Amino acid sequence: MSHYNPVSSGVIDKLKAIVGERNVVLDPDKLHPYSHDEVTDPRYHHMPEVVVYPEAAAQVADIVKLANAELVPLVPRGAGTGLACGAVPVYGGIVVAMEKMNKILEINAEAMYMVVEAGARTEEVQKAAGEAGLFYAGDPCSGDSCFIGGNAATNAGGNRAIKYGTTRDQVYALEVVTPTGEITTLGGRLRKCSTGYPLEQLIMGSEGTLGIITKVTLKLLAKPRHVMDLLLVFSDIDKAIGIVLVLAKAGLAPACVEFMDNNAIKSAEQFTKEKLPYDEAGHYTIVQIEGASEEDLEDKAAAIDELASANGAMAVLVPDSAKIWRARKAFAEAVRAETLIHSNEDVVVPVDKMPEAIRELDRICRKHNAVARTVSHAGDGNIHLSILQGAIPEDEWPDRLSEIHRDIFDYVYSIGGKLSGEHGIGYKRKQWMETYSDPVQLTMMRAVKRALDPKLILNPGKIFDVE
Repeated sequence: MSHYNPVSSGVIDKLKAIVGERNVVLDPDKLHPYSHDEVTDPRYHHMPEVVVYPEAAAQVADIVKLANAELVPLVPRGAGTGLACGAVPVYGGIVVAMEKMNKILEINAEAMYMVVEAGARTEEVQKAAGEAGLFYAGDPCSGDSCFIGGNAATNAGGNRAIKYGTTRDQVYALEVVTPTGEITTLGGRLRKCSTGYPLEQLIMGSEGTLGIITKVTLKLLAKPRHVMDLLLVFSDIDKAIGIVLVLAKAGLAPACVEFMDNNAIKSAEQFTKEKLPYDEAGHYTIVQIEGASEEDLEDKAAAIDELASANGAMAVLVPDSAKIWRARKAFAEAVRAETLIHSNEDVVVPVDKMPEAIRELDRICRKHNAVARTVSHAGDGNIHLSILQGAIPEDEWPDRLSEIHRDIFDYVYSIGGKLSGEHGIGYKRKQWMETYSDPVQLTMMRAVKRALDPKLILNPGKIFDVE
């Protein structure tokens, strides 16, 4: 798309009338943080012309109507923690930052639900649920900074997806501003519904291209009564990952099963300045279990210990949980501290293919003189691979990275995998989406986009091209 109009002084005046002058930012220094997300590659950075901070859904709707009338591109943005350039203003225009729509509006402990604005931080939602004696199961690794609206827009997964599902499994309903500026509530606080298309499911995972989420009604659960973390240490990656299916076949249902290869462990150690057990040769499988009683928990722990030991574990530990989870959740920051020249991928493969896939992805990186760092949500096949520059000269990095991507995605699709398990396509992976997706499916997606966003003003340049 290239037919958009610039943001004129008249548009600026109208934006100030909608949200107030204090909520309109034009200073280039203040605009700069909105030119990128957590992707460090400057090739993907684009400056907005203006950033606005709405405080109500009605203001968001008026901004969207203005953008349609003036043919100005509009990009919704949460906390900016994305890794696919989904909130980058590729064509400039207006960034709608949801930071001030951050209230927890209602917690109903009796009916077990919560209503929050899109800019509420995930960690604050989890904390508020806990204070009400309940549990919010969504747990992305960036939970201390990401927003619920962004979680829904990307259908974020995270550590507990193996047991509780992704964000869409935690959501009853969404308040959404459509690409033409109407406000609607999709879904409902219902256990089941067969009344027309499940439009709330369509919006979740659409990365802000089909609507701007302004409010979310979340499902809350009973707090797990007893929780324990186990650290399974393996010298062999195949056995570390293979334990996932061993546990599943035994009828055990962990809340989390996370994998860290030895290189990732050492990277996390360097970043957090904390010594980790078996750091010289071990690969980690972190297992979190829940039990109805202490006895139930101990029985599950004993069963996992026995299975892990029988399947080659070097050690089975009850670790310092805070330290282990700090290391796991610091992965992206640790890699960024090693080098800004890297690329984060989150391919997803069938769970039974994971051991083979992790070895092959490492082999591909080494073939191109790059370095691999790998963690994964091992229970659901989602591999987080960071490709580091290694011995590749900086001036050759873009072309060599493209070759690495081609080899990786050729392999991933050959075994039934996909480009992304939870980070999304955004702008960064758009070319690969068009290369590897079924053309029939792309045609369907483009038809939906054109139908809902006829002027193509909402988050253009993401996921696929429409022209």
